[in-house]
Amino acid sequence: MDRAGLAEFLTRRREALQPEDVGLPRGERRRTPGLRREEVAMLARMSTDYLSRLEQQRGPQPSDQMLTAISRALHLSLAERDHLFALGGHAAPHRVARGDHVPPGLLRILDRLDDTPAMVVNSAGETLVQTRPATALLGDETRHTGLERSVVYRWFSDAAHRSHIPADDHDHHSRAHAARLRRAVAVEGDRSRPAEISRALLAESAEFRALWEQHDVDVALDTSSKRIAHPELGIVEVNCQTLIDPDQGLSLLVYTATPGSPSHEKLAMLSAVTPV
Repeated sequence: MDRAGLAEFLTRRREALQPEDVGLPRGERRRTPGLRREEVAMLARMSTDYLSRLEQQRGPQPSDQMLTAISRALHLSLAERDHLFALGGHAAPHRVARGDHVPPGLLRILDRLDDTPAMVVNSAGETLVQTRPATALLGDETRHTGLERSVVYRWFSDAAHRSHIPADDHDHHSRAHAARLRRAVAVEGDRSRPAEISRALLAESAEFRALWEQHDVDVALDTSSKRIAHPELGIVEVNCQTLIDPDQGLSLLVYTATPGSPSHEKLAMLSAVTPV
């Protein structure tokens, strides 16, 4: 771990960003250049004290999960992310097998959707980052670890994870999840993350095995309308618009509802139940 290099890099990248670059208000009496430490800490979901210690060359070695969070908060490019990992004493994530880097351009779009349910998902169905309204609508999908990071794995391995989808829609979601994973494995190969998830599910889920054997790859989910069972708002009918980054294998999902509809009013109410 290069403490001096890490401290300098974090400070310089923080100072190079303006609040508008990450979707934050500028506010008044801003005297320091770039972002404040507390703003970066909030974006990375870490304590300001932890970031301060890293910038002062006295913090512990950050984990790769923490470096990933810092990379997203600072909107680092892929090369900058790899450099951050090297300074932190970790090997850079494999660029093909681990598609969890969200490019700055996609993050900038997400920052401007701070009042809209939206999130970035990789080809394995792992949610990498969510807006707060998305967390309020769907729960914190970034908290999971291991195979459970994948919504596809959770869907077939634990029935409790289906509670946010009405029971009448479960069959369609099952077929769509299996089809999406099938497409991802075909593109990324047998050594990819989607392939790892498919092997685990083939061993654990009879339902998944039956769907996998059908070799269906043309079932829409992310681009279709769907119903979400919210614990406080009831059924919310949304349309999911998808922006795809083909180079990174990422999808930006944006949930909207028909203006004037009851579901549109419910989405507007999400701010009242959005976690701070």
